[in-house]
Amino acid sequence: MAKTWFITGASRGLGVEFAKAALRAGDNVVATGRNVNDVRTNIGADSAQLLTLAQDVTDIAQTQQAVAAAIERFGAIDALINNAGYGHLGFFEEAAPEDIQAQYATNVFGLFNVTRAVLLAMRSQRRGRIFNLSSLAGVRGSEFASLYCSSKFAIEGFSESLAREVAPFGIFVTIVEPGPFRTDFLSRQSLRFGATHIADYDGRRDKVRAAFEDRSGQQPGDPVKLAEAVIRLASELNPPLRFLGGAFAFETASAKIAQMKSDFDTWKEVTLSLDYGR
Repeated sequence: MAKTWFITGASRGLGVEFAKAALRAGDNVVATGRNVNDVRTNIGADSAQLLTLAQDVTDIAQTQQAVAAAIERFGAIDALINNAGYGHLGFFEEAAPEDIQAQYATNVFGLFNVTRAVLLAMRSQRRGRIFNLSSLAGVRGSEFASLYCSSKFAIEGFSESLAREVAPFGIFVTIVEPGPFRTDFLSRQSLRFGATHIADYDGRRDKVRAAFEDRSGQQPGDPVKLAEAVIRLASELNPPLRFLGGAFAFETASAKIAQMKSDFDTWKEVTLSLDYGR
């Protein structure tokens, strides 16, 4: 039986590939983006399988309208991919308060808005799959990406908690943690930089920024393969809570876990001594 997918941020990058993979699988797709014309250019015109909608995930009313339109058209939403987001790069001290608010408004609160709107339908039908796009940046913090990483860490904690809350309703949550994939994520369209410069960071700023920009178009991950994997996960009886994307993500996350365990083991005696009676 065909599923109905609701995919945010479907105007470019992974969002486009998720939509195309679902369509190839014979499923219905509701593809949304801030600029609906970009969505249609990159995925296609509306059809029996495809509904394209304008949606700014930070706009609660517009988000609710988009979800209502999806259900009116296809009768249900079986799978949600919370893909909308962008990266703000820069040293934390050089980020303005409005930079922080904007990063969280889209990456975190926007994801909350969409999830809340879709959950009512999924809970009523007692089934559903939610795929929240985190990142390797939600597993390991990186220099020059403190805002972006922290927003993805927030998604990780939210998703892990939400999974427990909605499991009794037959709803599964999977955190997708891609490493570097060859999309336009590192392009100027998808990245934003702080405008404030602090002299102490002058020796590193341009070098670190250039290192990010030089990776654009050189990422090892294949977006089509990642999209196909996520479509497959929606049919698994017991999908994973976390799904790493690519060899670099697997290796880096494994090293992070090993480092955490090393810290825990090194300080185990002190840690265990902190309870009453020990």
